[in-house]
Amino acid sequence: MKAIKRSFKVLFWTVSGIIGFLLVYIIAVLLLSRIAVNNNAFQQPKEVEIFLLSNGVHTDIVVPLQNEVKDWSESVRIENTKAKDFSAKYVAFGWGDKGFYLETPTWADLKMSTALKAATGLSSSAIHTTFYKNMREDESCKKILISKENYAKLVSYIEASFQIKNERLLQIATNYTYGNNDAFYEAKGSYSLFYTCNTWANSALKAARQKASLWTVYDKGIFYHYQ
Repeated sequence: MKAIKRSFKVLFWTVSGIIGFLLVYIIAVLLLSRIAVNNNAFQQPKEVEIFLLSNGVHTDIVVPLQNEVKDWSESVRIENTKAKDFSAKYVAFGWGDKGFYLETPTWADLKMSTALKAATGLSSSAIHTTFYKNMREDESCKKILISKENYAKLVSYIEASFQIKNERLLQIATNYTYGNNDAFYEAKGSYSLFYTCNTWANSALKAARQKASLWTVYDKGIFYHYQ
């Protein structure tokens, strides 16, 4: 009987601990994402056009494929896509969990092992690049005009997120893509409950001295500051 009571007590405190953690986590996500940093970002020269692009869950940073600050076509090659469409004018960067990117085309394909690895930071990461001919502003796509100086900082942040060998980005050999104009590359860092694809995008904005959340793990935490 004592063993049963002890088991129930352990179970009770375990469940209570999990519920308590989730409540604190959710409150932190909601509150900290509403706190803005770099509120004076709009005072800078408006020299380079970039975009925030969301699919409803994940945020990409979209930048010019080529300008006087950076020619991305020299490192993120259009030849690595299926379409090989050289008329593209923009390239989008999204960082995320490699397992989610390559093994989970839909939520129905999500494996428990993939989810656990991603949540605990035990998996590797990837950068998803997508080429676009044009960008159209709407609720899920916000244009930001920034200075060349701050764009250079953004470029440095994105470049530092890639794994590099012999001065080349490491393309991931896979037949799986989201379309005909995208490719995957090996990235640094690990996805977790505290550092998600949106945390990466939010940190990119911070690095470029743009308005951003103090901390966020979801896309709405970013777009809240660009309504």
